[in-house]
Amino acid sequence: MEVRIDKWLWAVRIFKTRTIALEACKKNRIAVNDAPAKPSRMIRTGDTVSVRKPPVTYSFKVLGLASNRIGAKLVPEYVENITPPEQYEILNLQKISGFVDRAKGTGRPTKKERRDLDEFSAPVFIDDVEFNFNE
Repeated sequence: MEVRIDKWLWAVRIFKTRTIALEACKKNRIAVNDAPAKPSRMIRTGDTVSVRKPPVTYSFKVLGLASNRIGAKLVPEYVENITPPEQYEILNLQKISGFVDRAKGTGRPTKKERRDLDEFSAPVFIDDVEFNFNE
């Protein structure tokens, strides 16, 4: 038995909708056994599927085929996550690298906070700094 890649990605809950899975295939973000996959590409059990969701590339092994959406508790029967740990490190580094870490739920920055952020992140050019050569 074979199933379309876009349908399987949606069925095992890698993508929220089938349309999003289809678009990812069209943008060459999906690879089956290291070969780019079109949405109509058929997959079998044992195939390796790579899903690039920038900046991370997830890897999955197909354990079972499903053409209809399955419950979240049943997903481990159909797919095995074989993503290398280095990819998760990239994800963690991206979370940490932001210079502003606003507490969740605090909403948008106030006008003063935004001005402070702009001042903090604005590049400093030599032309902006005044030198006193007489000293």
